[in-house]
Amino acid sequence: MNPTHLTMAFVTTLTIPLMVNASDDATAENLNAIEHVEVVGQTLKSQGLSVKDALIDGPFGSDKSLHEIARSITPISSELIEQLNISSLHDVLAISPNTYAASGFGAPSLPTIRGQLGELFQDGVRRQAGNNGFGVPLSFNAVEQIDVVKGAPPVLFGSSQRNGGFVNLVSKTASTDAKSGRVSFSAGRWDQYRSSLDYTAPLVTDKVGIRVSVEHIDSGSYYDFTQTKSDSAYVALRILPDSKSSWDINFEIYQVEFTDNAGINRPTQALIDHGLYITGQGVQADGNTIPAAGSIVSPTGQVFIDRNTVLTDPENENEATTYLLHSIYKRQITANTSIKNISYFQHLQREEIAQNSFVEIIDGADTAQNRTELSQQWSNNQHTTFAFDVRYNSVLGYSQFTTEADLPIDLTGPLSNRRIPLTTEQQARLVELRPGVFVSPGGQYDINNDGIGDFNLSDTTDSKSWQTGIAVQHDSDWTDKLLTSVGYRIDFYNVEARDPIAPEGQIAASDKIDDILHSGQFSLNYQVDSDVTTYIAASYNEATANSMAGGNTLGGDNMISAQNFATQNTLLELGVKYAPSNSFWYVDGAIFSQRRSLRNRDGSNTGIRTQGFEGQVFYDAHPYWFSAGYSYIDARYDNSASSQDSAQVADAFDNSRPDIIAGTGVGAPSFTSFAPSTQQVQGIPEQSLSLNGSYAITTNWQAGFSGLYTKSYPLDFLATVKIRDQYTLNVNSSYAFTPATKLRLDINNITNQQNWRPVFEGGYFGATLVFPELPINAKLTLSHTF
Repeated sequence: MNPTHLTMAFVTTLTIPLMVNASDDATAENLNAIEHVEVVGQTLKSQGLSVKDALIDGPFGSDKSLHEIARSITPISSELIEQLNISSLHDVLAISPNTYAASGFGAPSLPTIRGQLGELFQDGVRRQAGNNGFGVPLSFNAVEQIDVVKGAPPVLFGSSQRNGGFVNLVSKTASTDAKSGRVSFSAGRWDQYRSSLDYTAPLVTDKVGIRVSVEHIDSGSYYDFTQTKSDSAYVALRILPDSKSSWDINFEIYQVEFTDNAGINRPTQALIDHGLYITGQGVQADGNTIPAAGSIVSPTGQVFIDRNTVLTDPENENEATTYLLHSIYKRQITANTSIKNISYFQHLQREEIAQNSFVEIIDGADTAQNRTELSQQWSNNQHTTFAFDVRYNSVLGYSQFTTEADLPIDLTGPLSNRRIPLTTEQQARLVELRPGVFVSPGGQYDINNDGIGDFNLSDTTDSKSWQTGIAVQHDSDWTDKLLTSVGYRIDFYNVEARDPIAPEGQIAASDKIDDILHSGQFSLNYQVDSDVTTYIAASYNEATANSMAGGNTLGGDNMISAQNFATQNTLLELGVKYAPSNSFWYVDGAIFSQRRSLRNRDGSNTGIRTQGFEGQVFYDAHPYWFSAGYSYIDARYDNSASSQDSAQVADAFDNSRPDIIAGTGVGAPSFTSFAPSTQQVQGIPEQSLSLNGSYAITTNWQAGFSGLYTKSYPLDFLATVKIRDQYTLNVNSSYAFTPATKLRLDINNITNQQNWRPVFEGGYFGATLVFPELPINAKLTLSHTF
């Protein structure tokens, strides 16, 4: 964006009221002229790029405005999705504070909010998602709006598995009164291509409408041996049986082939600061150079490494198919009573077989949920919502991650350096799923009766769970200024898990568990005046841990851990919202304190406490748009133990080349556990700042920018390596040849910063891997509406 234009915009905005004040002694003709200026000023209109007038439907009730909700929220409209070029969950950081995330091995499946993994909902129902953020990439083909909410899900949404916050995807709906459509094509650097078509029309005017949206992605990549190919088809039907009811049904099928991108290993400070990589293949105690736990590297040199040289393999297989069905029925029973029924079903299949011995195969994961909400308006100021919720989840999956070893690998050598063929001894501690594919069993067995389990355990499981919840939320308007909301929910869990692939001659291990989880919330809104609202919100909930696709696993004792059903999470948040009725500004800010549990790789849980502040500002009045977001967060272990793949990167090296690195000779990976502490959680910047803006240069020509700054933060638990202060600046410009046809150019990271971020949530790989962000790149998009 041209700074001169932005300066002129602010000067013009500030000058108009001065002109009006200076006109007190003007002639009648001058007054008429000034009146004409005022009329022009009134033609300013929102472009749909603010959040002020957005409605939030679902989490806290029906069609709530931002100032009514006692939570920090950023609703992202379809116009904002286009303006900010949002195509993954990482991109919400450009607009919503405190959403900085690890790369999720290059394919994030969950949001990160306030330094914690959050949940992914669609139309108010929790979707299947990845294990600790590792899963299937998300398509926005079916999405009309993205609501980013801070803090644990409310009681209406129920007990969940992650509590940092949540993203609720609002599905596209069909029109029953008008036809419209949009087609777009985009091409970007490294052969990245995307095409989409979205069309809606009434089938029976004012009664039945249909919407179809399809998307195809065929994307190369800057990174070695990396690509994404996906297809999404979405169909929505809207039925209006009468003036008192509506029924929205939608179905999406999504198929994707993608790459598990582990970034660059051996993240020393020299790599972060100067791009220097330590060479030398790790060696086991017996002299074998196949990567394995305890391998030690004798450094052979230090070279500049291309940032596209990442830990991938062209022989890796990774694909997934999922389909989802949603149904939302609403009816106004009487003037004071209404009912809403939400139904959801999702099926997922996934297969990843990697050359470094990692395996995750989901032969079938099925989730079904039905929630009925009954709303009763007792009087003008008392309203209650009752909810009855049933959720079923079934997962059959096989996993193997116990023999991975990333630090011993020399990325500058041949591909054989990265491959881990299993030895006979390793195969003996696994089970052969099919020829050449070995996975962990879903339980532990002592074959030789020496009192020690003889197998490696991962996340293999055949599990089923029922979750039955009853919730009530009561909202009270005590005065025109004072509002309160109180809610409570109880969830009954019935869970069973068994080993689907027990070793030959063994009786498959299995276990069952029943538990009751509680959650509650309270909030108070006080309207200081017509423009300013303050609030306080508190919540407590008990959540569950999970494995792949939301399933449950057996521990080393062949039991379902009761600890995984007793993770306690709390939130206290105080905020203020400024939403003047006769202005295009919106401002809010919040301070918060949250405590939650993080599921570790071994199935244990670690307590984490976060405190901080976040604020956001929006101004949207044609031809200007501007937003800013700032966040500060102090995230620490809550007197809890934690773990890493290795204690520090130096453990992978001996001390034969102290001029390159002072190696400890411990060997890596060494699977290190740290004693309980209040140490800062690695991988999370304490401060971040985002700025966005656009200016309509002419009626047809628009220019914009987005920028993100993050403050330095530790990459590993011991803070031996830090990611420095860094920023990213993106620019864009679009030109409308006609009111319906537009061409847009995006240039990302225009200053070509060499930025980094963690690979995985929770900091487990903080001393092992780091993800190089993309260099400068461009994308051209042609769109046409009809």
